[in-house]
Amino acid sequence: MAIHNDFGREGEQIAKAYLVKQGYQIIAENYQFSHVEIDLIVQKNKILVFVEVKSRGTSKYGHPENFVNKDKRKYLKRAARAYLAGAGHRGEVRFDIIAIIKERHLFKELKHFEDAFF
Repeated sequence: MAIHNDFGREGEQIAKAYLVKQGYQIIAENYQFSHVEIDLIVQKNKILVFVEVKSRGTSKYGHPENFVNKDKRKYLKRAARAYLAGAGHRGEVRFDIIAIIKERHLFKELKHFEDAFF
């Protein structure tokens, strides 16, 4: 696996640990639909949350959350609809972004953007 893939997976594990600590239940990890992957699907208080995790080694070229562009959001929504069709969830749904900055093997920052887009 490429180094950037390892870095991304490590970011997802950091996000997962953070969410569990915040009281979320992990429903699925790395859900695939077509060519799109939803990093984490979690639930808290009957709200199903689709989480996009963005990890960067620096914020020099922009904050990680800014890399979830219009096209990425469109594809994530499409994958979420596919998941919902199979899961039969009828309650509230939300899309969150977790942005992580880790410089030189040191965890620097984690930001959780709830209800980041719809």
